[in-house]
Amino acid sequence: YVKYFKMLKMGLPMGAVQHKMTQEGVDPAIMDLDPERSLSSQQKKEEEDGEDTGPPLKDDPDYVKYFKMLKMGLPMGAVQHKMTQEGVDPAIMDLDPERSLSSQQKKEEEDGEDTGPPLKDDPDY
Repeated sequence: YVKYFKMLKMGLPMGAVQHKMTQEGVDPAIMDLDPERSLSSQQKKEEEDGEDTGPPLKDDPDYVKYFKMLKMGLPMGAVQHKMTQEGVDPAIMDLDPERSLSSQQKKEEEDGEDTGPPLKDDPDY
């Protein structure tokens, strides 16, 4: 995948890089992964994501207010500022709104095991 990350570094738009990946038979979803972590550790994480308990983050009673603010058209920065004012961690807004908070927090705790080269430097691709 070094080739594709280099294309991004050279200034090509993400869409162009993903199109080139599709032409060459490579999954363009790889570009959504963290380039600083190995591919194998990220694929394991995706396979283990089966246990999702609790309401989706966007429907969680503690956070529904902030997602409604976004839906009404307020900028992300304004919503995060409001969260900070109310003593709520604004990093919550960077999580997947379709999955529960508890499942995403578990995932972050398990992310310590990274073996192999970073995705952007992976010699196999």
